[in-house]
Amino acid sequence: MSTESTEAVHQAAHTQGDEGHIVLVVNAGSSSIKCSVYRVIADPHVTGGARAIHGAGGQIEGIGVAPRVVAHMADGRLIVDEAFPVAQVADHDAAFRLLRLVLAVGLRDTPPAAIGHRVVHGGANYSDAVVIDDKVIDELSALAPLAPLHQPHNLAAIRAVRTAAPDLVQVACFDTAFHTTMGVMEQMFALPYRYFTDGIRRYGFHGLSYEYISRHLHTVAPEIADKRVIVAHLGNGASLCAMKDGKSVETTMGLTALDGLPMGTRCGALDAGVVLWMLERGMKHDEIEKVLYQDSGLKGLSGLSSDMRELLASDQQQAKLAIEFYTYRIAQEVGKLAVGLGGLDALVFTAGIGENAPPVRAQVVERLGPLFGMALDAQANAANQMRISTADSRVPVLTIRTDEEGMIALHTARLLREALKR
Repeated sequence: MSTESTEAVHQAAHTQGDEGHIVLVVNAGSSSIKCSVYRVIADPHVTGGARAIHGAGGQIEGIGVAPRVVAHMADGRLIVDEAFPVAQVADHDAAFRLLRLVLAVGLRDTPPAAIGHRVVHGGANYSDAVVIDDKVIDELSALAPLAPLHQPHNLAAIRAVRTAAPDLVQVACFDTAFHTTMGVMEQMFALPYRYFTDGIRRYGFHGLSYEYISRHLHTVAPEIADKRVIVAHLGNGASLCAMKDGKSVETTMGLTALDGLPMGTRCGALDAGVVLWMLERGMKHDEIEKVLYQDSGLKGLSGLSSDMRELLASDQQQAKLAIEFYTYRIAQEVGKLAVGLGGLDALVFTAGIGENAPPVRAQVVERLGPLFGMALDAQANAANQMRISTADSRVPVLTIRTDEEGMIALHTARLLREALKR
């Protein structure tokens, strides 16, 4: 950490140490920036010794296309819900400046001590959150080809904050960090070993979500928290994580966020020969990237939409086929990860689809039932209850709402607290 970063952290940490830290969490996408305000307070009764209490929040969508800002106070009162001209919100810099002005209403009593960012890829150098400086930005920029849908936009938000509030401490929290506990066997590809030493390995993603679930299980289901658990993070991006003793043992994503399960628009696991075939047909890098990242998955299979809600509501046979393939692949990968765990003691669904699509959960558990003795309680599943398996199900099945932003707030506040001890 640079001298300037250290001094900034000390100053920020001292401003709010007694009442907890106010942290602004930024989650930037290709055309959106979501901000959430958290107060992080000490709590010895929860895993990690601190709780993140959600406050005001807001998001701006349609950056450069059809910008719209929606923001609310901590009590849910609406601050703004308004469309803006494209000229006013043409890029992430302008979007963050606007969102910061809007959220100033919710932050007027206590400004944030720091900003925490979700950064998808941390590569081999970052196994924990880090205070951002020039060196960190340079190293994360070099990883952009490994996460082309995410990394450039994560970095755009960081740069936008530097422009709008250059003295504010920024912290990068990585989706790859939780998986650094995986063994060498789980990280390797069957390529010449020199590729592995050069960093071509399975990193895994959605780690902030999995870390939250791992911690939260100690509160809501302590009897299984340290056992053999597979978590299904099913959203527009989708992956599975096998956990034992609350740590990542194996995951379905690899070097990039393209591997593993089929997703909203991403293909998931693919025979590398398909890419060679595309090259032989004369397709260029950008064309191939677009097919694999933006035109495949549920969208490509269904020919209709990447949105699971639309697919579930559709009577089209191709939509039904896409859902069936999706749940089939999830069940397959659960079986594969269970081999790495040496068995299975619990299955947890989380993220947008995992938390809110009972038919998807039902199809997955139906396939896994004969193998693992799982049985779903249809009524509990339809109501999106936490425990959705029957009382006699050998493997319990749970649905838990994730909180990636809350994890970012906890990590950001932790770095500020650590600065006080130095």
